[in-house]
Amino acid sequence: MLDLQTKIQAFEKLGEYLKNFPSDELQYLKSLAKSKNNWFTSESIDKALEGIQTYLDKTDLEKWVAQYPKITDITPQKVAVVMAGNIPAVGFHDFLSVLIAGHKVLARPSSEDEAIIKKIGQILIEIEPQFSDYIEFVEKINAADAIIATGSDNTARYFEYYFAKKPHIIRKNRVSVAILDGTETKEDFENLGKDIFTYFGLGCRNVSKMYVPENYKFDPFFEGIQSFEDIGNHNKYFNNYEYNKSIYLLKPIVHFDNGFLLLSESTEIASPVACMFYETYQDKEDLQEKLFKHQEKIQCIVSRQAWWQGSYAFGEAQSPRLWDYADNVDTMEFLTSI
Repeated sequence: MLDLQTKIQAFEKLGEYLKNFPSDELQYLKSLAKSKNNWFTSESIDKALEGIQTYLDKTDLEKWVAQYPKITDITPQKVAVVMAGNIPAVGFHDFLSVLIAGHKVLARPSSEDEAIIKKIGQILIEIEPQFSDYIEFVEKINAADAIIATGSDNTARYFEYYFAKKPHIIRKNRVSVAILDGTETKEDFENLGKDIFTYFGLGCRNVSKMYVPENYKFDPFFEGIQSFEDIGNHNKYFNNYEYNKSIYLLKPIVHFDNGFLLLSESTEIASPVACMFYETYQDKEDLQEKLFKHQEKIQCIVSRQAWWQGSYAFGEAQSPRLWDYADNVDTMEFLTSI
């Protein structure tokens, strides 16, 4: 059986390998990944791999597992991990968590994002051959003792029904929001742009809505995000922009348009690709009430220098740490308790 320190060392070596990924091997992997998902670009794959490398820092790994004393006394279970396909290797944290906890992972990647996570599994087994007994990529997950699944609200209902009698974590659609107070600088908006446009806004940690003070002027916001205009050169993104623009003009919907992002007022929280919603607030109490109403749909909140309690600073939404759990559900606590 793999002991905890051996697993940590193996994942640390995985991080080093990804940091020094052989160029020809990486280019082949990118081409394979992009052939399955036209949203995946070289830049987004690089960003995802950098995030994985951050997870695999030895100090962070040891700090993380130290929070779970039961981790050294685990009876291995078969844990299915059903992965989404919206951003590259999006299921890696669950994959890592299951293995670090001492369970066997039955990984079912999305057909739109299977190349990278399968390659990572292969590299990990080459680094530590004992992992071959703990990693299996599967089509069906009926044999699982427990389930971790991420998908749409519709697929979540299916999983909750089908696996109701097994221990499970079922994640639904979530988005992230930004809080503006009017003191933001151009640099702040440049950082906020990362939270909005990284992965084309397709991730649950992408900002899809802004809360702004009443009578807010958006000129500084549009000036600050102008450096992201090249996103409009991506075919699928620009098709979404043009489609939503036509809808806005036909209805019509009052909106701002800078040529690559459509901004409109709405009480809704999840905006379409190439769109951003905003809503005004009167004071902190009003804002707190609005956020509370959507708490089950908010993945994370960003604000200038993280002034809002529990938020991330602008530009940090896409850089979670190991202990920043999706949906605020402690995956490791779940895995060490089944």
